[in-house]
Amino acid sequence: MALSLLLHLLGLFLVVEPLSVAAQTANISLGSSLTASQSSSVWQSPSGTFAFGFRHIADQDLFLLAIWYDKIPDKTIVWYANGDNPAPKGSKLELTTDGQLTLTGHRSQDIWKPQSVLSGRVAYAAMLDTGNFVLANNNADYLWQSFKELKDTVLPTQVLEIGEKLNSRQTANSYSQGSFQLQLKSDGRLVLYPIALPTEVAYQPYYQSNTSDAVDEMNSGYQLSFNESGYLNVVRRNGDIDKLINKTLLPIRDYYYRATLDSDGLFTQYAHPKSPKNGSWTSWLPVWSIPENICFDAKGDLGSGPCGYNSYCRLDANRRPICECIPGFSSLDPNNKLSGCKQNRIQSCDEQGNSKPEDLYVMHELSNTFWITSANFEQLQPMNKDDCSRSCLYDCYCMVAVIREGSCWKKKLPLSHGVQDWNLYGTALIKLPKSDASLDDPLSSQSNTGRKDRKTLILVGALLLGSSVFLNFFFVATISLVFLYTYQKRHNVTTSTSSIMEANLRSFRYKDLEEATDGFREELGRGAFGTVYKGIISSLSSTNYVAIKKLDKVAQEGEKEFKAEVSAIARTHHKNLVRLLGFCDEGANKLLVYEFMSNGTLASFLFGISRPDWNKRIQIAFGIARGIMYLHEECSTQIIHCDIKPHNILLDDSFTARISDFGLAKLLLSDQTLTHTVIRGTRGYVAPEWFRNVPITAKVDVYSYGVMLLEIICCRRSLEMERENEEVILTDWVYDCYKEKTLNKLIEDEEEARNDMKRLERLVKVAIWCIQEDPSLRPSMKKVTQMLEGVVDVSLPPCPCPFSSIC
Repeated sequence: MALSLLLHLLGLFLVVEPLSVAAQTANISLGSSLTASQSSSVWQSPSGTFAFGFRHIADQDLFLLAIWYDKIPDKTIVWYANGDNPAPKGSKLELTTDGQLTLTGHRSQDIWKPQSVLSGRVAYAAMLDTGNFVLANNNADYLWQSFKELKDTVLPTQVLEIGEKLNSRQTANSYSQGSFQLQLKSDGRLVLYPIALPTEVAYQPYYQSNTSDAVDEMNSGYQLSFNESGYLNVVRRNGDIDKLINKTLLPIRDYYYRATLDSDGLFTQYAHPKSPKNGSWTSWLPVWSIPENICFDAKGDLGSGPCGYNSYCRLDANRRPICECIPGFSSLDPNNKLSGCKQNRIQSCDEQGNSKPEDLYVMHELSNTFWITSANFEQLQPMNKDDCSRSCLYDCYCMVAVIREGSCWKKKLPLSHGVQDWNLYGTALIKLPKSDASLDDPLSSQSNTGRKDRKTLILVGALLLGSSVFLNFFFVATISLVFLYTYQKRHNVTTSTSSIMEANLRSFRYKDLEEATDGFREELGRGAFGTVYKGIISSLSSTNYVAIKKLDKVAQEGEKEFKAEVSAIARTHHKNLVRLLGFCDEGANKLLVYEFMSNGTLASFLFGISRPDWNKRIQIAFGIARGIMYLHEECSTQIIHCDIKPHNILLDDSFTARISDFGLAKLLLSDQTLTHTVIRGTRGYVAPEWFRNVPITAKVDVYSYGVMLLEIICCRRSLEMERENEEVILTDWVYDCYKEKTLNKLIEDEEEARNDMKRLERLVKVAIWCIQEDPSLRPSMKKVTQMLEGVVDVSLPPCPCPFSSIC
């Protein structure tokens, strides 16, 4: 370990040494130029952290003059000059001999010039290690700097003064101006607001800081400062500082930071490791963002809301907006989810004629969906949901109604500021032509197909009968064989799936699930046997998000996994388990349909830049323990999960833990206690007995839970090679801290946990009992749950690995 560290430091020296030479020649002299091409050179900062030059715009022969982080694989752009006017190939950026910085096309037409260059003679340009590109005179005074020609991003050491603005991009892949702005107002407030493009007319803010004092101007803010340590602050005129982020950040020596007004309207601070971890790079991680809930906070009589007209907004696990068109509408721009939606078929009063409305239309329900500030044309009160639905159905002017708090609101189109919030009660009712209603029940469509096939068969037989006695005999025999084959096939299918259907699962066609996932487009995650995609399942009366697991290996192990998952999960019902909704079994196509968990995995929750709330983490740990106890002791057939880890724990809307992925579960008959099987699980969580020729019991899940409990406590992974020697393996380090009575090291400066040291010690002791090398010493999950909840005392645990160096 010491040798590898020495080699690593030597490597750093060899890399850094040439850069110190580059720093002496970092200035860009007059007469220098760059030409737009995919192989063009760049102007780097002294350390090589940032680069200034041309970036090719994907799928176009156009280029962006930009600044980007040059030492990370993403090459993330933090500033750009010509977002609304990309440069064609061959365009030239020149620092002329008279000190002008100009970007011209291949026909010498002007594309871009810096704004507001101060008077004086430019002597040179420089790309600084702060990410600031400057034009300077001989006294090193900045006559122009990219830090003052703001785009969508600010960097550490950058300051925004009163009146200065950040502008969002149109989309994540488009550098044209978007519809959101951030500004420090003259009264000291930091505000976020939408604008009415192509003008800059500001609509009602959806975020404003509490940094204004109308009585005493000295108490008002006058700067937004992104300091050298990575913290964003509003600085008041009296010198007081209002921190926008109250979390403890990881040191800036190890991470790059940026804060960006994203295309979806969130002002987000991101962090990126400066070096790969465990041999691989990670992408930018969100540290903090405002507002808390843009879907709900974006209000007002004007504008469309964060998702555009005729849509609704909901939050994902990172509090980012997800925009959906209401049923019967489709996106104006498929490449821009914020563009709003248009009606697929314009309904009018004339088309009804003498028909009854219920013969032409169906009312589609969207739960917990509202357009609170969108205009209404009628309010009916008091009224229940059925009466509201009927009233809209029979009103030819009504396309959408909302039933909420005993009132029926008939809405005018276009709808604005739509929000879906599961914490609010109410339902949206959308009138759809029956011809446009999506996805009937697949089972009924299969049944209809079967009836059509039988009718066709009978019709053909009837036409051909009577031609001859021989033909009559032949066709009767053929039809009998067909019916016998069909009966036997259905009997076999019914027998093999009877246990599944008893659980009231829905059987889907592969085609239905392909459509529900838009061609399996949005991937949620990958497992040992399959990939999980996000989908939308609709019926005439409702729309629900689902997670669809498509099994990749169906020949051997995948076939076993499919049958194990369907039969096992179908019989489980617990609030800490993910619920299986349905399945598809069409030859090689085997898929499972689960309820969708909006807050992602426990892994993404735990292993971010900042530590999640202590009490929330502990409640999650308790929930997981109860779920495993149910699998082990309360199911009619005991289930060993075999792969308990944070990636297999999902979080629902209220951050309740749900155990997922029974693909590695080994089912035991009720009279069995032991089983031999191949090694299963994930490195770092696998119990020692997997590597020995001994029977496997439910205690393997207890071991995995113990490791994961320590990860929940410490907010770090079980194995982190980049840490100091004694901290690499989490279980060993925790036991060392427990022996030395230094448990405070586990929680760093987390105030909530420091005020809860008794519970911390109890949790650590429970975890050490769970990770005992000898399975017989590990408690059952029932006892683990009782110890966690304080029902039974936790005795002093022995060393988990009695023959290792840690003991």
